Parts: sequence; C-alpha cells; structure tokens
Amino acid sequence: MTTDSIREFYKSKNVLVTGGTGFMGKVLIEKLLFSVPDIGNIYVLMRPKKGKSVNQRYEDMQRLPIFDRLRNTKPSSLKKIVPLTGDVLFDDFGLSESDMQKISEDVSIVFHFAATLKLEAPLYENVNMNTCGTQRALNVAKKLKNLRLFIHLSTAFCYPDYAVLEEKMHAPPVKPSDIMHLLEWLDEKKVAILTPSLLGPHPNCYTFSKRLAENIVENEYENLPAVVVRPSIVCPSIKEPVPGWVDSLNGPVGLMLGAGKGVIRSMLCDGSLIAQVVPVDTCINALIAIGMIEGKREDKAELMPVYNVNIGHQKPTTWGEVLQIGKDYGRKYPLAWPLWYPNGDITTNYVLHEFKRLFYHLLPAYCIDLLLFLLRQPRFMVRVQDRISQGLQVLQYFTMRPWTFPCPNFDSIQSKLDKEEQVIFNTDLTTADRDAYLQQCIEGGRIFCLKEDPSKIRINRAYHNFLFVLDCLVKILFWLLLLSFFAAYFTPLRDVLSYGEPVVKYLPFVGRVVCDKE
Repeated sequence: MTTDSIREFYKSKNVLVTGGTGFMGKVLIEKLLFSVPDIGNIYVLMRPKKGKSVNQRYEDMQRLPIFDRLRNTKPSSLKKIVPLTGDVLFDDFGLSESDMQKISEDVSIVFHFAATLKLEAPLYENVNMNTCGTQRALNVAKKLKNLRLFIHLSTAFCYPDYAVLEEKMHAPPVKPSDIMHLLEWLDEKKVAILTPSLLGPHPNCYTFSKRLAENIVENEYENLPAVVVRPSIVCPSIKEPVPGWVDSLNGPVGLMLGAGKGVIRSMLCDGSLIAQVVPVDTCINALIAIGMIEGKREDKAELMPVYNVNIGHQKPTTWGEVLQIGKDYGRKYPLAWPLWYPNGDITTNYVLHEFKRLFYHLLPAYCIDLLLFLLRQPRFMVRVQDRISQGLQVLQYFTMRPWTFPCPNFDSIQSKLDKEEQVIFNTDLTTADRDAYLQQCIEGGRIFCLKEDPSKIRINRAYHNFLFVLDCLVKILFWLLLLSFFAAYFTPLRDVLSYGEPVVKYLPFVGRVVCDKE
C-alpha cells in the first residue's frame, strides 16, 4: 500500500483555525508548528475577551506552558501564528474586508473547532454557537479560492438514540434551518419554554446542537470538500506537547480532581462500562492526518467521510478501573489541602446516591457557609456544590449507559502513513501504559489546572493522613449518634446493648441512653 506524507501535504499551506484558543485548538496549533516545520501561516480566529484585546490574548497564549518546547527549540515558528479579530457569532466572522480578502487567497485547510462546551447551557446559546456558527464557518469556507478541505469537529455523543454509532451520517430529529429561524423569531425565554419538546432523545442542548451542525455540513458537502470528525471524551495528552497537558476541568479530569479535593464524594456511574475516551494529542494527530488523507483525494467521495475518533476499543478500561487507579494514586500523592478526606465512590443506585449527596455534599456545604457567615466571611460552598450538582447531572447521562463507536476509518489512519510519521502522528495506543497515563492525567490537572507545587507532596500527605483520622472519628460519632437515637425509642435494642454495659457506658451518645438508670 502506498503511503502519503503529512508534512509534505501541509508544506507551504496556510490553515484557518476557529476555536484556536480552546483546549484542542492550542494543541493543534502547537503540533502543526512543531511537527510540520514547513507549514505556511496558521490563521487563528480570536475575539477580545475579559477586557483583553486580541493581541493581548495572542501574547498571553504564546506564554502558556503548552508552547514551551516551541519557544525553546523553534521560537521563530511562533511567528506563523496570525491572529484574526473575529467571532463565529457574526457573518463572515465579523472580519475586516482586508482580512477576508487575505484568507480567501491564502487558506487551503479549515479546522472548525469553535463551539460552546457547556452541556448545561440553554438551547439559544448552543444553537447560536454550535449550529449557526458552523453555518457561518461554511459560508466563509465557500469563499476560499484554494480550499482543499473543511474539517468539522463534532462529538461521538451527538446520536444518543443509536446504540451503535457507525462512521456515517444520520438524519436529525428536526431541520437545522427551522431551529435557526426559530432563534431569529423568538427571544431566549420563549426558546427555553420550547426546548424540552425540541430535544427529543437528546439529554442536553449541546448534543442536539452538534447533531444539527453535522447535518448542515452534510448539506453543504456538494458545494465544498468536507469531513466530520467525532471524538469521544477528550482527555489530557498522553505524550505531547507534555504528558498530562490539560487546561480545563471539563470531563473526567474535573471529576478526578474534584474527588481528590474531597468535594465530590458520590456520582451515578456504572463502573462496569468501558470509558470511551481519547487523549487530546492522539485526537489532534488523527485530525491532522485526516486533513492530509481527505485533502489529497482526487475523486470526491459520494458520501461525506466521517471518522469516529476513540481508543475505547484499543485499550478497554472501565470507569471502575479509572476510579480505582485514581484513588490509589491520589492516596499516594494527594492533592493540596482537600476540603475533606477524599474517599468518594460511584454507584448505580439513585436513592443511595441522593442519600450520599445530601449528607456528603449539601450538608457539609451549608455547615461551612454557616461558619463563614458567623465569621463574617464570603460564603461560597453552597454555590460550588450547586455547580457540581448541575455538572454531575449532565455527565451522569453519559456514565450510566453503554456507548459503542466502531472506528474503521480512524483505525485505518496508521496504515496510510509511512513508518516515521506513524510515530510522529501516532493514533494507535494498543501498547500504551494505561496506569501511567491515568496518573499523568492527575499530575497534569494538579500542575496546569490547580497550579499546585508537586514538591510539597509530603505536606499534602501529612494533611491527608490527618483528614483520614478525622473522617474516621466523625463517621464513628455519626453512627453512634444514630444508634443512640434508635436505642432511645426501641426498648429491645436498648436491652440488647445493656448486656455490654461495661463497654457501652463509655461510648459517646449511646452510653448515656443505654446506661441511664432513671
């Protein structure tokens, strides 16, 4: 079988990236600049944010740890990043006439990553960004004179009504154009009222809007070369640019860190199910390779190509195994200053989960806020737990049911690369060390998200041991208090406990109830 060269394909080609400041976007930019040295310019769509101009955000982005190896080994390559002031919420991205003219002449490949990842966000926000934003991106792509490929980043979870999601398109529950027109006619409040009747089988507005976006890309396929790429849950990097790189608390990493901090102690999750995940650098390698494979096609495929990007079948790991590995590593190398001893668990029992949520999440949060109120300090724990509850409610839909994503197109990528590029743009993790990777995820979250100092593990461990003892004492006192309550109202139980009076009389709460002679 003949193989093609990714580096040769991208040589001197200019690419446009939407969502380039996001988690996956930054990894894509870094990988292209590092592994494709002869690539042309990378145009990155950026908008002013939080009082910072596009140039300020661009300078801040270059200083991030993700670009360390570029700054150290290929600093001149960073000059190939060309920030464009624009936003997918506007027609033509709101670009100036000169910028639009420039990219129409220069750009060959479009990576459309821009999306809102807020699963709990309302329909109006999700559709405007994910669905309408994709239509606007396609409209821009059709103006590019040298376009070779439009790569749309979707999600493998946008078809919840299919037990097995193959690498092909499926019809949406409603026409995307109807939903987009609805946003033009109605305000946000009225759209929110209609949302439940529109979602159909979808658990949230995010998957619904991404499914509509796929259909929009499919409808435009006859007008421009396009491909849909559906990653599963994107997790920290396994190797590049540094092992464990992550800059967001979305997904499993946020859950692991939240559990390690003692604020997440129960979650609805079936531990026997396979975790359908993919490291971000593996996903980016696949996206870059797909750009070459589909961009070099001489004859356009009859049906739009679709790639499911997932390693759940390459390295099967259950959610229960993920939890246990995370627990074991967290006890050995604990996070700094957890709120309580991190000993959370998963369950498929809704009643048990709600019981734990009440006693382990909400009750401690109210107690802490009451203490802060008495000390005249700002209260925050109830607000934090409300956000955690909302996040868990959204994520639990995905962790309580099996997902199957056949990936023949994704699995074939390696065979289409030469030996050298199979290593540089690796997408095969069958021989990867699972335990080491999960440990890297925790360390990446510790360093890049929580900004903790790994050299202070000994202090963390001492505090962790203190919390363990405190946790045991509180649990003992709680059960003794509960036992004393039952003993006070049930004479047979009190009579049974009285046989152990020499010992029972020294027990807090219980001793007083059982041994009170009056």
